[in-house]
Amino acid sequence: MESYYIFIVVILIILAVSDLVVGVSNDAVNFLNSSIGSKAAPFKLIMFIAALGILFGATFSSGMMEVARKGIFHPDQFFFSEIMIIFLAVMMTDILLLDLFNTFALPTSTTVSIVFELLGAAVAVSLIKISVLGDSAGTLGNYINSSSALLIITGILLSVVIAFTIGLIVQWLARLIFSFNYEKTLKYWGSIWGGIAISIITYFILIKGAKGSSFLTSETVDWIKQNTFYILLFSFISWTIILQLIYMVFKFNILKIIVLVGTFALAMAFAGNDLVNFVGVPLAGLESLTSFLANEGTDPGAFVMTTLSGKIQTPTYMLLLAGLVMVIALYKSKKARSVTATEINLSRQDEGYERFESSMLARNLVRGTMNFSAAISKFVPAGAQGFISRKFNQKAFQERKKKEGVSFDLVRASVNLVVASALISLATSLKLPLSTTYVTFMVAMGTSLADKAWGRDSAVYRISGVITVIGGWFFTAFSAFAAAFILAYLIHIGGLLTIILLIIAIILMVYKSFKIHRKRESEKVVYEERELLGLEINGGNILTSCNDNVIGTLTTVSDLYNKSINGLIKFKRKSLIKVDEEITKLDKNIKHIKNSLPRIIAKLQEDDVESGHYYVQVVNYLKETVNALTYISKPVYTYIDNNHKPLNNEQEKELNQLREDISNFFSSTILVLKEKGFVNIDGILLEQRSLIDRLTSLSKQQLKRIKNQESGTKNSTLYLNIMNESKNLLLFTINLIKAQRDFLVFKTNKSTTPVLEKEFKKE
Repeated sequence: MESYYIFIVVILIILAVSDLVVGVSNDAVNFLNSSIGSKAAPFKLIMFIAALGILFGATFSSGMMEVARKGIFHPDQFFFSEIMIIFLAVMMTDILLLDLFNTFALPTSTTVSIVFELLGAAVAVSLIKISVLGDSAGTLGNYINSSSALLIITGILLSVVIAFTIGLIVQWLARLIFSFNYEKTLKYWGSIWGGIAISIITYFILIKGAKGSSFLTSETVDWIKQNTFYILLFSFISWTIILQLIYMVFKFNILKIIVLVGTFALAMAFAGNDLVNFVGVPLAGLESLTSFLANEGTDPGAFVMTTLSGKIQTPTYMLLLAGLVMVIALYKSKKARSVTATEINLSRQDEGYERFESSMLARNLVRGTMNFSAAISKFVPAGAQGFISRKFNQKAFQERKKKEGVSFDLVRASVNLVVASALISLATSLKLPLSTTYVTFMVAMGTSLADKAWGRDSAVYRISGVITVIGGWFFTAFSAFAAAFILAYLIHIGGLLTIILLIIAIILMVYKSFKIHRKRESEKVVYEERELLGLEINGGNILTSCNDNVIGTLTTVSDLYNKSINGLIKFKRKSLIKVDEEITKLDKNIKHIKNSLPRIIAKLQEDDVESGHYYVQVVNYLKETVNALTYISKPVYTYIDNNHKPLNNEQEKELNQLREDISNFFSSTILVLKEKGFVNIDGILLEQRSLIDRLTSLSKQQLKRIKNQESGTKNSTLYLNIMNESKNLLLFTINLIKAQRDFLVFKTNKSTTPVLEKEFKKE
């Protein structure tokens, strides 16, 4: 029997290591987004500072470990065997949930997940006990630490409002002081701001967090408490002087120092508060096993876990070991960078590609806020409005973004870090497992709103993103409770066999999510390459870039059209699923190119602006061509997916021949584009007219079949749709070729190279 529980503890420790890796992938956003988004330092230096913060913060987390032992339930009401079921269900659920959210690059709350997992598993085991004992459901309160659980949950929810509000207010005040052109005011106020910021960090981390440390003696903690005022005063004066000297002597940007110190502080606060989310349960399981083994011969189903109710000091080496695993995970995890990118995208200062679509709630919120703002502005004096407007003028930031590629500036980054680290450290000192993700995310959203990053062209998408992320947290709470409840019940029923099957299932699901994430990352690389290409486009290479896009798109369109028709003829559902995925990906790529148009046009020189007109025309025709393909493939897949009747022999022959002829048409057009042989365009036009005539004839033939009742409604609708959209596909392709030809004529006529007019003869 002892070996069975030793096996469970070993599984818990393995899951703890996995949870640390998965948890850091999710929570790296908490302490990396501000420094990375503002490019305060090279990426390697930011990672090194964050790693130091994690290691140091791990030693301050000892006091938080009590949450896993007795924060949600009363351990003295459970036997050893029951406690181990709770802990195992919690860790299995945690791995699955966090990995799922990381795979789709959504930051979620590890604190919310662990709290509701503990609650779900404890409720499941409690109900089992109540059923066995024959008690009423009203006795559930004897097992669950409802007051503590309610306090924790309330604190997490309140942190959303508090973090957002404080972030908004502090950022608005900071922007009034520094403005976006902060270089002018930095020499006067920079060192004072730095002194205040670092002193705040010192207070909340050193003074308020000292009592949770595993290495400070009680005498040292008492001395810190008694001399708090003098420590803060000395810290403020010292840092103000040091920072001013650094600025005067080295001309170094003080804000970068604040951001890097803030990164260290927030990484430390994260480790101090959130380490319990990853290792608190396994350590509690280890302590339970140690206590059980110390009482040899005791029945695990009768050994009451009163030892977990007392105060237990977690050894420093264990905390440091956990911190080391987190550091390694931070350096190795690709998912960590995906999650970080999501928050940076939602809080960036400029417009551009928005990951989230708008929603009705977001639109109503923006509309209501605009009306409220308009009403308030009527009571603000014109002079005050002018002063505020000058302070929030973003011209300086736009120039900095062009040079450095930052998502937001150092003023906002410093506010993000200082406010978030202070709030988290305060919660840690009060032994409240505050959600670091809630706090840092909402602080970042508050500061971005204060900075007017949510303009009218981006507000609805940013708010939709925020709603999605917050909704994800509530989904986490529900899912964590339900999944932990179910797993605890299954482990209780099935024992060792269920545990082994669940471990296999977890491995398979994590592997599956890894493959999904890798696929998403490969798509992201394509977008990044397109983004880079867009940034590099100028008057000299815009024609080449455009021609390459057209050739690549038409090649893909030809292939996918061929596969769509072939899939319909041969009734291949699986192949059509892949075709649908490829068309969706192609459509996203074209949308991305189209969304990048304003930035590309803005980068062109004055004498190249007319080139932009032709470029826009080509991109628009590209989009219409892909749309026509989409309107063919989607109905085809729906027809097959609904298991409608296959095509008759006559229809199969007609479509098969049409597929071959249109494929040859695309081959001819692509060859013309590659060789820039627009002298052959007359031949392509004749081929197009012939195909359009064929499509008209095939449509008439189908109408006869309808008249003779040879085809059903679904079959006829699909067939006629294919004819119509194939015609559109041909028309837009020719328009695309003509637009590319006109683009080449314009660019060539602008150059010094002589052009033969007959080579570019128009229809």
